[in-house]
Amino acid sequence: MALYFFALFFSFLVHFTLIIPFINFLYKLKFQRKDQITKDPFGKITKIFDKFNKHKKGTPVGGGIVIVVTTTFLYLLALMLWVFLNKNIVSNYPSIVSEIKIVLFAFIFFFFLGLYDDLNKIFMWGKDMFFGLRLKHKFLFEFVLSLVLGYWLYTELNISIINIPFIGVFNLSYFYIFFAAFVILSFSNAINITDGLDGLSTGILSISLVSFWIISRSILDVPISLFVALWIGGLIAFLYFNVYPARIFLGDSGALSFGATLAVIGLILGKSFALIIIGGVFVVEILTSFLQLFFKKYFKRKIFPVAPLHLWLQLRGWSEPKVVMRLWIAGVMFAVLGLGIAFVH
Repeated sequence: MALYFFALFFSFLVHFTLIIPFINFLYKLKFQRKDQITKDPFGKITKIFDKFNKHKKGTPVGGGIVIVVTTTFLYLLALMLWVFLNKNIVSNYPSIVSEIKIVLFAFIFFFFLGLYDDLNKIFMWGKDMFFGLRLKHKFLFEFVLSLVLGYWLYTELNISIINIPFIGVFNLSYFYIFFAAFVILSFSNAINITDGLDGLSTGILSISLVSFWIISRSILDVPISLFVALWIGGLIAFLYFNVYPARIFLGDSGALSFGATLAVIGLILGKSFALIIIGGVFVVEILTSFLQLFFKKYFKRKIFPVAPLHLWLQLRGWSEPKVVMRLWIAGVMFAVLGLGIAFVH
């Protein structure tokens, strides 16, 4: 266990060292948040969102880039060392290769999708597009990537069941592919939606990952435990610069990647139900957004004054740090409950 703590600390040091010059590099590239009017998926101006976020103009966007690149590099180095010390591990356990492939595919390919969207937003390649990629095209790419991951989970790791504690185990057969794709797609967008306040999504994600680190260690899943340890180290280093007032934002490159990868880890560990609880804040955030959009489209009225949850709390008069701290506390409690459910047999 000590090696994982050292890996986390080493990852923190490497990321922390790189982030400061990276922020300066982003300023030189003018890879910064623009003072632009944002719109919802129906093309209406989001006045309340703009009101609470206009002061963030000029802050660099690209934290996801440094975390994904650095964590991936450190993970590959750590894997090579682990395989060297355990020469027969890959040949004896071929599923290990599949696990690594699936996690890195989610981490890297959703990153590229988010990076394209960030570039589009900042440099305005297509001014007629909804805040980057057209929403339907963005969902299409996400859905295809999610289906690929679901297919690999089903065919290569032979995962086809979901365990709902106190109710029973259900074998979904090949329908598991679509179930997994839905979970991955949902969490990818949930973290993207939650990433609206300084330190909010990164803090809650760190809490959630600690929970899955505990679960992975309990079943001796070395590839997942090692990846999560290195990832948490990077997130904590980033969080130092992302808390209010943020010096750097995560961007879609990080949010889409991190949401998809969190979901994949939960699915690989066989804890899909616990994932929903552990990531409870993310679930509430995307549910409030979805319900708001659904009622606006089909009933022509709002169900909430504003969505998602964190924006509604700001509208009620809560300061940004207060919203973040209290949702972090909620994230801890969701994680505790989710861990309890995860260990129910």
